[in-house]
Amino acid sequence: MEIAVVGTDEFILGFRLAGVRKTYVAETDERLIEHINRVLEDKDVGILVLKGSDMERIPLRLRTTLENSVKPTVIAIGGEEGGLSMRERIKRSVGVDLWK
Repeated sequence: MEIAVVGTDEFILGFRLAGVRKTYVAETDERLIEHINRVLEDKDVGILVLKGSDMERIPLRLRTTLENSVKPTVIAIGGEEGGLSMRERIKRSVGVDLWK
């Protein structure tokens, strides 16, 4: 399973430096939606990382799809802005609450 990161050039830079190969620059809402859909179709991606504020820029239907997605598991960085907390996403993908 691979990690994919979608966002501004500044947002994805650290992930590139850490060795994440699937990074997609999305400066506009249209490119953001296009890249998210591309990642959702990629069967090799297990985790999609987005900026929390970018979650609010996408249409409600796609946001709901991302919030309910198990594969890839969608992680919105930047607090609780992106919907479910990190704890809830891990619980959903693993099936166990690791904080208990």
